Amino acid sequence: MEALESQFDAVAGQPFGPRYNIAPTSPVPVVKATAHGRVITLHHWGLIPSWAKDPAMGGRLANARAETVAEKPSFRASFRRRRCLIPVSGFYEWQVRPGLPKQPWLIRAAAGPPLALAGLWDLWEGFDGCLESCTIITTAANAFMAPVHDRMPVVLAAADWGTWLAGPGLDPDRQTLIRLAALLRPCPEGVLAMHPVGPRVGNVKYDDPGLMEEAHA
Repeated sequence: MEALESQFDAVAGQPFGPRYNIAPTSPVPVVKATAHGRVITLHHWGLIPSWAKDPAMGGRLANARAETVAEKPSFRASFRRRRCLIPVSGFYEWQVRPGLPKQPWLIRAAAGPPLALAGLWDLWEGFDGCLESCTIITTAANAFMAPVHDRMPVVLAAADWGTWLAGPGLDPDRQTLIRLAALLRPCPEGVLAMHPVGPRVGNVKYDDPGLMEEAHA
């Protein structure tokens, strides 16, 4: 938590510890801009639009496609007014192999601190209170990721964090929307590294550092 506060120049609004196998509908830390600076808070992974009648809708909205995020009703308001960063040490992806079981891979930063994924958030209000939720924006895989999967999260460079987080709660003008959309691209080659991991990944009962250890593909 302290490392993330330093990396993102943000203040954590609540304590949280490390996780190694996070599934949709679980809480994840997000970095948001506010009038008083950047904050890190936990959000339900799976965006629940403010207009949703049932919060279960979030289970289907863990990811948002970069190609349609500005127009799709579930995401367009958040794209304009509620953007966030989702810090991760890495993410898992499953490679389909003809005639063989799927092989999970851990994709991490090739060097340096944790990755910052482009995300959106929303606030849903129900009879039992309010729930803040988020989604991760994905784009087409770069050449490095393509052998494993055809999609990948949007990884934002530190130089772009300010642009992505700017103007919380405000409607951006046309030029700002163009700049935001331009950020939703595959990251450059050389940013990521990856190695195969064991099949326990994806089973929610496991959540330990051993999941990240390299295995034979």
